[in-house]
Order: sequence, then C-alpha cells, then structure tokens
Amino acid sequence: QVQLVESEGGLVQPGGSLRLSCVASGSIFSFTTMGWYRQAPGKERELVASITSGSSTNYADSVKGRFIISRDNAKKSVYLQMNSLKPEDTAVYYCNQRITFTGVDYWGKGTLVTVSS
Repeated sequence: QVQLVESEGGLVQPGGSLRLSCVASGSIFSFTTMGWYRQAPGKERELVASITSGSSTNYADSVKGRFIISRDNAKKSVYLQMNSLKPEDTAVYYCNQRITFTGVDYWGKGTLVTVSS
C-alpha cells in the first residue's frame, strides 16, 4: 500500500523560506512522477510543481523562480524548497505520486503552510 508522509508546514513571514519533504513507501519510487499540489481556502487544488522519474520539472507560473522541486530516489523522497514566500502561498500543500505505468495517483494527507506577518 502506497503511503506518502509530508513534513510539517508552519507559519512563515512574507519573504521567508520553508522546505517541505515527502517520504513515500509501498511503491517503486523511481518509476513515479512526484508532485506538490496546494489548496487555498475556497479554491480548487492546483499543481505547484512536479518532477518526473527523469528529473524533468514543471512549475506553476505563480511559483516559477521562487520554488524548487527535487527528489532523492535512494531516500524515496521529494522536496519543495519555497523561497520568497507570499501571503497568497498560504494553503494546504499535498504530496502526490503518480505511478508511471498505470497513471494512478496517490496523495498525502496535506500540510498547512501559512504565510503571514
């Protein structure tokens, strides 16, 4: 059974940085695309960033140049380095794993990131 466990988010001041991590179990990690999504209050869940098994990355326009996604296949982990955080980045952030051969998605429980002074 696939499990994704995110690190704790937290409260960050505008302009600050935070690194999220997600550890996966129960899947062949190297054959997956990993992603981070977020959902702000009253809004739909949206893709923040994704990284393929070949380490190709994709970012939402709103985070380009500020966020960096990376993965460590040996540790079965994916990371999201968030810099220059803005209040509009406040959301619950979800780790996502998509199995390459089946297209099946798995989700973490989510972690709250609040950007506020």
